[in-house]
Amino acid sequence: MGCVVYPAGSVVAPGHVVHHFGERFVLGEPDGTLSERCLRLAAALREAGFEAPVSERIRDAIWVKLWGNLCFNPLSALTGATLEQIARDPGVRPIVERAMAEAQATGEALGVHFGMTIAERIALAESVGAFKSSMLQDLERGRSLEVDALVAAVQEVARLVGVPTPTIDVILALVRLRARTV
Repeated sequence: MGCVVYPAGSVVAPGHVVHHFGERFVLGEPDGTLSERCLRLAAALREAGFEAPVSERIRDAIWVKLWGNLCFNPLSALTGATLEQIARDPGVRPIVERAMAEAQATGEALGVHFGMTIAERIALAESVGAFKSSMLQDLERGRSLEVDALVAAVQEVARLVGVPTPTIDVILALVRLRARTV
């Protein structure tokens, strides 16, 4: 079963996470079926006060979340900027847009339907406000960065489907170096 987690928090001490916002967990089976186990888990989450929609296209939901993480996480680690600052910066926003266009072309080559525009996805990130991405939080705490899962994986899939990723390539090279120099 797949799950896209939208709550945002930060680790303030070992074993102590502060929840900042978000209560949405999108659930779904990779094959698109509405399985009993998925429906039961969604019901349990809703009973606990969470939003828990069940999607017949969980892979789309995964790509939409990855779409933003691919850009905002490494760029925040490289710059120290919040999501809001990255989205609003006139020099950085075009970099986000180009990387998102490359990721969108990659996902669409696999049959992914994004359901929103790049501008709408950036606006979602911006609406989070002055929030530090998980990668920036990890960097500040001296932890390893999720570079491969959030950036290299998209580059690898793009290579497999023949989509060029010049912007993603640059972001990946820079954030890999940043991760090694912490």
